[in-house]
Amino acid sequence: MKPEPFDLKTMIADHMENGFLENIIDMFKHDKKLYAYIGDLLQDERMRVRLGVSALIETLKREDSANVIQAIPFILPLLKNQNPMIRGDAAYLLGIIGQQDTIPFLHEAINDENADVRIIAQEAIEEIQSKTQPV
Repeated sequence: MKPEPFDLKTMIADHMENGFLENIIDMFKHDKKLYAYIGDLLQDERMRVRLGVSALIETLKREDSANVIQAIPFILPLLKNQNPMIRGDAAYLLGIIGQQDTIPFLHEAINDENADVRIIAQEAIEEIQSKTQPV
């Protein structure tokens, strides 16, 4: 029987669950291809993994802001996820990342059937607009 290939995404999720966020942050800073895992990690059944994704994006926004936008294509589809918690988390992350071009997608989420998703989407839009308006 052939051994299972190393699954980096599973390893990242397991590290997040166990609180090794600093290691994951360093990995993302050094390997931009890892942003492709953000959408899957945000859908992980483990709460600590989902919270870890938020902490990861918050930290990368501060420490690697030029590259954190690479997560956007993997977050946007989650605004249409069946689970309202995932839709809300996706809107929240888009607000953190703060790219103007995500606002039309967040405007759609303002009409979500779930009140929490609507509120989070509105807050994300306000967050993005506050970052991009002249002071």
